[in-house]
Amino acid sequence: MSVAMGIAIYFIIWFVVLFAVLPWGVQTAAEAGEDAVDGQATSAPVRPLLLRKALWTTMIATVFFLLFLANHHYQWIGLYDVAGPFRELKPAD
Repeated sequence: MSVAMGIAIYFIIWFVVLFAVLPWGVQTAAEAGEDAVDGQATSAPVRPLLLRKALWTTMIATVFFLLFLANHHYQWIGLYDVAGPFRELKPAD
C-alpha cells in the first residue's frame, strides 16, 4: 500500500468515526436549562465541544487504522472470508 493510499484510508476512517462521535455529550438549551437564542434551532447544542471530539476521533481512528494496517499485513480477514458473492470466486488452494 502506498503512503497516499494510507493517508486516504486514514481520513476516510477519521470522518466515519467523527460522525459517530459528534452526538456524544450533546445538550440542547432546553436540556441544559438555558434560554435559547432568538433564531437558533431548538436542536442546536449549547456547547458542542468540537476540539475534545476531534481529539477522541483522532485517537479512535488511529486505533482502527492500525488494526486495518495489521490486517492488511497479516491477512487475518480477506475478501474471500466475508459472506457474499465473492465466496464462489475463491481460487482453489
